Order: sequence, then structure tokens, then C-alpha cells
Amino acid sequence: MNFNINYEDVDFDSCRATSGLRLANYIIDMIFFYLIMFGLGIVIGILSPSLLNVFDGLMGRLISLLLYGICMSIIEGISNGKSIGKLITGTKAINLDGTDMNFGQAFTRNIIRAIPFNAFSAFGTPCNPWHDRLSNTMVVEEKKIALLKQKETFFDSLKQNQTT
Repeated sequence: MNFNINYEDVDFDSCRATSGLRLANYIIDMIFFYLIMFGLGIVIGILSPSLLNVFDGLMGRLISLLLYGICMSIIEGISNGKSIGKLITGTKAINLDGTDMNFGQAFTRNIIRAIPFNAFSAFGTPCNPWHDRLSNTMVVEEKKIALLKQKETFFDSLKQNQTT
């Protein structure tokens, strides 16, 4: 979907993804991440089974949080703000001004997810968790942005027709 539009004309707050979509993104992304970790665990188990002990207890939880942040950073950085969950739900992470994130912002946004209790910061309406606030990003529904752009194009063409 093309986001090369006049950003001043679009109210991105009205395009924010709902808490339900954000939860769906999270669940899909976690399933995808755990599939990757399962595959990695098999490889580590074959090559060096003693390394699997690192993932036990609190240290394992911290390592998995960091790996999740790194994995999501790479995916969102490469795909301009879309994780697997966002791809499926039709949402996208963007800057507050509507422009695409760069890789550095994707990294910042996703490494903040490693902060304990970050998930609890997503409660509320609108859904604005710490990883969005601290990285100056938001998650929007692409269909809503497309509809707003179509609306503006339609009304611009009506104005032009009235003047001619």
C-alpha cells in the first residue's frame, strides 16, 4: 500500500489500530517468534545441548525478551513497519507524522519491548504502549488511511469541478 500522500491532510489518530487488532498482532507475532525459537532450540540441541540450559529460569526469560525485540526489529525494519501479525491484520507501525519508520526507529521501538511489564502499558484507549510512546510511533490501520485519502481525493475533485 502506498503511503506517499499529503501527510498534513490525514488525521492519523483516527486511523490508530484498535486494542483488539494490537492484541491479535501480538499473539500472531508471539506464535511466529516461538516457532523460530523452537527451530533454533532444535538446532542448538543437536549442536550443543548444554547451551539449552541458558534458557532456564529468569535468565532465559530475559534472553527471550531481548531475542523477541531483536527479531521484531529486523522484521519491522526490513518490511517498513510490518510484522507478521501486522501483515495479516492490515496494520502498520509508522512515525507520528505518518512517515515510514527507518531501521533505527524499528530497533528502538522493539528493544523497548524488553522492558518488563511493557505489555501492561498497552491497556487503554487509544492503545499507546511504552514502545510506541518512547519511539514516537503508532500502529495504524492501512484501510482507514486509504479511505481517508480516497475521501480527500474525492472532495478535491468535487471542488475542482465546482470551480470550472
